[in-house]
Amino acid sequence: MTQPPVSTELSSRAGQPGPPRRAAGGRPAPGFRRAPVPAALVLLVALAGCAASGQAVRVEDLKPSADPEEEYRIAPGDVLSVRVWNQEAMSVARTRVRDDGRISVPFLQDVEAANRTPAELATVLKARLQAFVVGPVVTITLEDLRPLRIPVTGEVARPGIYEVDRKTGVLAALAAAGGLGEFAHRDAVYVLRYQVPLGDVAPTRIRFGYQALVRGERPASAFHLREGDVVVVE
Repeated sequence: MTQPPVSTELSSRAGQPGPPRRAAGGRPAPGFRRAPVPAALVLLVALAGCAASGQAVRVEDLKPSADPEEEYRIAPGDVLSVRVWNQEAMSVARTRVRDDGRISVPFLQDVEAANRTPAELATVLKARLQAFVVGPVVTITLEDLRPLRIPVTGEVARPGIYEVDRKTGVLAALAAAGGLGEFAHRDAVYVLRYQVPLGDVAPTRIRFGYQALVRGERPASAFHLREGDVVVVE
């Protein structure tokens, strides 16, 4: 199946519940802006059509993971606060993780932050700051997290890759894509969840009913998207 051109529009209301917003004539609704799209996510959109067929599990029957949710790992674009107790000169109120994965910290210059948990980064900074102060106490706070980039494809108004807030549900991703298309099946909304993005293992296909999402019924409304998910409407 030929995939439509990739759109990079972003709805400023994507993280809010409610019916999807549409625009007359297929134009982007007010509040949309453009966002950069990694090549890997473009490839995910292209592969989603191939993975959309096959068996699926309804979200109501989805078994909770046996493992607790993995602690968040810092990524480029996140904004951090670095606090060294009783050492204002060593502290940073807000610092953004650069594209190279590093942050700038007084006395230490550049420090690798990406792919570390806040606790791990605090341990690294504590060890390095001991050259300047005895027994430093370091606290890392996540001030702003980079948004999720979620591909939305299939029977939606504007297929593409959209930035949505973290802890966002499926309805918000559909709203960012302009809602369901004319020929969409309202009981065939899927999330393809890849354990290893672009790997050889087929994704888990989780099925949702659109009305359950709109009505805020659980567990559909309580389902949170995460990095690597793809939303497909058949």
